[in-house]
Amino acid sequence: MNDSVENRVDDLTERLRADVGKAGAPATSRDPVNQATIRNWCDAMAEANPYFTDAAAAAAGPHGGIVAPPAMLNAWPMAGLRLGEPAPRDLDKPDANVYAQLEDAGFTGVVATNSDLYFDRYLQPGDLVTATTSLLDVSEQKTTRLGTGHFVTTEAEYTDQNGERVGALRFRILKYAKTAAAEPDDDGLTPEPAPRPLKPRPRFNQDQAWFWDGLRDHELRIQRFTDDGTLLFPPANANPNTQSMDYDWIVASGSATLYSHTVVHYPKIPSFDYPHIVGLVELEEGVRIITNIVGVTPDQLEIGMPLELCFADTADDVTLHQFRPAPTPRRKTTLSAGEVSVSDALPLCPIPITTLLVVSTALATRDFQEVHHDRDVAQSRGSDDIFMNILTTTGLVSRWIGDWAGDDVIFNNIKIGLGTPNYPGDLMTLSGSVTEIAEDGTITIGYIGRNSVGAHVTGTADITLPTTTGGAQ
Repeated sequence: MNDSVENRVDDLTERLRADVGKAGAPATSRDPVNQATIRNWCDAMAEANPYFTDAAAAAAGPHGGIVAPPAMLNAWPMAGLRLGEPAPRDLDKPDANVYAQLEDAGFTGVVATNSDLYFDRYLQPGDLVTATTSLLDVSEQKTTRLGTGHFVTTEAEYTDQNGERVGALRFRILKYAKTAAAEPDDDGLTPEPAPRPLKPRPRFNQDQAWFWDGLRDHELRIQRFTDDGTLLFPPANANPNTQSMDYDWIVASGSATLYSHTVVHYPKIPSFDYPHIVGLVELEEGVRIITNIVGVTPDQLEIGMPLELCFADTADDVTLHQFRPAPTPRRKTTLSAGEVSVSDALPLCPIPITTLLVVSTALATRDFQEVHHDRDVAQSRGSDDIFMNILTTTGLVSRWIGDWAGDDVIFNNIKIGLGTPNYPGDLMTLSGSVTEIAEDGTITIGYIGRNSVGAHVTGTADITLPTTTGGAQ
């Protein structure tokens, strides 16, 4: 970097930091906390705690009535979607002023990196939330995988209609300029990245076409010989017991358990993902099949663990069956503090990342940024695709911990650190454990959510559980 460029960078950083320590004007939610918005959130997040939507259950719960999911705290004052109006640039607010300067300097990409939410109390319908945001820090210019930019850290304090504090958020984003394109070849053309080789195509003939047709329809079909009902996998020409050649098939339920497994280390083939786990799974129907296990690391595998069927659609019109960890049902009664110990593991929670999930949760969190629903805009800003927003990640983490702990759990805080984006078509698996139990009974959960590229999220959450099962806090 030459002196003139370095001076411009330093000048910009100095201007960006001019308002550090200042607070902006309070921003009040357009609407009070309300049941409809809570229900939209719960639907999108698959959040089933009845205290958020069922008045009768909530009345008998620890809050005495309906409350909003705590992870919704920073959704209420969001600006919302105002079609036909230009995006507001409230330069009287120090954080907005910084974002505007960064946009003008060419740092048009944005991605959230950290979100620490603190809860003083749960919000109730009728509460009117006001957010007052302070600018805490603007980093020097940094070079990241996404591009070059600045990290901006803010802190918002949330108060209710009586001016009483209900929570706070420390938030960090990266405003960046997209990484420069690859250098052109000698002929002036930009080189395309080498395509990933296709996986070896399975060999089959017309006698097994029914099986592969089923996979294309997302059905795992199991051969059944009609003379004695023998189920067989892989398909064969004759019943091994009777030699009969008459058969039909049944469609597997998709529920299974892990019978055995191995991890393939060598040789590494470019068309496969690693670690490459090959499992022998026992279907609910009693048949054992060899298959890939996805959405889990080798150290998380346990013989007998529940699995569920999923499918991989390849680029050459072949669909393959796979299995991933099965989600654990919600706890019907709340854990008591005495039932929890340090190192207790939470159940694995696989979450398929679909376009519907990314878009619907962005809308439910009142986040209308185009990068969460418009692929063209997302790619123009340096992303591979639309991606999950940080409010959704917070909501999913909260739902998972709540499903493990039970309805009466109280969240004190949820701290999020983002890594690799969650793109549609991927799978994120949450895992975690109890890392600390404080003298006052506060329980700390440490967690990580991995997708096919790496860690999407790491963080902690502090919760409080009843002192007795089903009892008061």
